Amino acid sequence: MKRYIGKGVYGAIAIGKVYIFKRNDVGVKCIHIEDIEKEKARIEAAKAASISQLQEIYEKALKEVGEAEAQIFEIHTMLLEDEDYNESITTIIEEQKVNAEYAVSLTESNFAQMFAAMDDAYMQARAADIKDISSRIIRNLQGENVQVHCSDEKMIICADDLAPSETVSLDKDKVLAFITAHGSSNSHTAILARNMNIPAIIGVGEAFLNEIQEQQEVIVDGFTGEIIVNPDEPTRTTFIKKQQEDEQKKQLLQELKGKENTTLDGTKINIYANIGSVEDVESVLLNDAGGIGLFRSEFLYLENEDYPTEAQQFEAYKRVIEGMAGKKVIIRTLDIGADKQVDYFELKKEENPALGYRAIRICLTRPEIFKTQLRALYRASVYGNLGIMFPMITSVVELERILEICNQVKVELESEGISYAKNIEIGIMIETPAAAIISDRLAPMVDFFSVGTNDLTQYTLACDRQNPDIESFCDPHHEAILRLIEMSAKNAHQHGAWIGICGELAADTSLTETFLRMGIDELSVSPAFVLTVRHAVRKLDLRKKK
Repeated sequence: MKRYIGKGVYGAIAIGKVYIFKRNDVGVKCIHIEDIEKEKARIEAAKAASISQLQEIYEKALKEVGEAEAQIFEIHTMLLEDEDYNESITTIIEEQKVNAEYAVSLTESNFAQMFAAMDDAYMQARAADIKDISSRIIRNLQGENVQVHCSDEKMIICADDLAPSETVSLDKDKVLAFITAHGSSNSHTAILARNMNIPAIIGVGEAFLNEIQEQQEVIVDGFTGEIIVNPDEPTRTTFIKKQQEDEQKKQLLQELKGKENTTLDGTKINIYANIGSVEDVESVLLNDAGGIGLFRSEFLYLENEDYPTEAQQFEAYKRVIEGMAGKKVIIRTLDIGADKQVDYFELKKEENPALGYRAIRICLTRPEIFKTQLRALYRASVYGNLGIMFPMITSVVELERILEICNQVKVELESEGISYAKNIEIGIMIETPAAAIISDRLAPMVDFFSVGTNDLTQYTLACDRQNPDIESFCDPHHEAILRLIEMSAKNAHQHGAWIGICGELAADTSLTETFLRMGIDELSVSPAFVLTVRHAVRKLDLRKKK
């Protein structure tokens, strides 16, 4: 019996046999060619096949993990169509008179090195994407099957790392758990594993892969990050019991449907859900959320090849609002930029995109885009209970300008005889330290705050949350983060506004009591965590001193 430790990214227990996931090395030789046009035609055919495959993977991911996480495969498709990437491949074929496989391989190497050398973690991550799409093109050039297969029985998949396409391509019904030697808890694969409800441990190290063998029995504890290879009978019995207890807890959670989010002393809190597409409404209702605390509207921009029209947006917002049948729906205006790039926005490359031209900064400098979205939102408001939320606020001046544009849109709609709800709540995200610090000035101007703890953490601690090398420094429980949230809550209530949390910390039940004592009015979490947070709330008694 041997133990290893990594980082658990989805809390559950799995017991089963090992399947070691190995990629067939894509062997590429440099071959001199005479027919340049033939090689260029081969590239186009391979690209077309790759795009078709990515579309299939996207559709599969859409069903299994939702729109927000499926978007990575749209990004891969965009990379396949990137002008610089394709020009490099063509130039190498034409100037060096080499085969298509070699041209793709050389381009991959050049581009991956370029991205990996960048200071920004988001751009560094593009190196892995370039390798993924290039490998797909080469396999299609060579006529190889790029689909992922594993054993016919349920297995624990062990790998050095898994590309997002590999994770989604695996048959979910045949996977008991994931274990990877590398990766970070913020990687796309880790997020996909969480959304697929599959136990996963990442960052175990190379030694594990070198020592593990096919068909060995392994226990995976996604709660603690512990892996036990060839467990003895007492250990196996202990974990079978732990697994059964965990499954019983999940079944008991189902009994909480229809119950109130009320502590033992009578304190009530709203528990809402975060979603990224219209299709996610079903999951919100299935998990008995009280409303939608964050609807990420940027999916409409990410899935389009041009700016979505007012009519397109109106229909999407109307479907969500109607689908929630009178329950609160808070829609965040577009948050494009940083890690969400859209070609037709023609955004310049930035050294620090997370600190750059994104979200409300785009809206305020391109008011025609902003007004189109606001018109669609106000028009849809008559079909239910809408709140509108603005991201990346840092100043009073920004908020004044936002409210001015909102008033302009309302005047325009009235002049056109178009009705809109008069009771729309207006809110802002507290995701920058600046917004928290001046929350006493911002609160009188809005109806609510929603704390985006993911960005608030990275901006406050100066830690890129997508950089695995500094993950240990990016502590979401840091005293500074909690102080900023408490300050915002105090200022919101002093000025008649309510406050919620929509970042990942909202689902951290070790902080639920802390948030309720701060006076947080609403917690908005992934649909799957609604009942877990409700359970935590109903066990609390705030009359007891901490």
